[in-house]
Amino acid sequence: VHLGVSGGGSVQAGGALRLACVRSTDTEILFVIGWFRRAPGKEREGVARLDSDGFTAYADSVKGRFTFTKDNALNTLYLQMDNLRPEDSAMYYCAAAHNPLRKAIVDGLWYHHWGQGIQVTVSS
Repeated sequence: VHLGVSGGGSVQAGGALRLACVRSTDTEILFVIGWFRRAPGKEREGVARLDSDGFTAYADSVKGRFTFTKDNALNTLYLQMDNLRPEDSAMYYCAAAHNPLRKAIVDGLWYHHWGQGIQVTVSS
């Protein structure tokens, strides 16, 4: 499975960005797609996840501001990020798991495939 990530960039606080995660068109079943981020000097943080059964979960820090959507025809999943804050600045990663995971924001160690990171910078 290959995951391609796009859509990062720089915005001012209160602005919006949409990240895209495009999966390769292979036959491997993916149960969970997750978004993670890592800011300099901080540990990797789970941001959001979308399961194949429609389950979604968001970190408390982004609830109400970030939304996970998908376009099945394009094999693409999006993370819409609204009302961005400077503390959202980080490298963002898309990841996938090929087995079901506990219904929560879980550690990235449980994921099997990772896309390249993309920078999001929010200025105050």
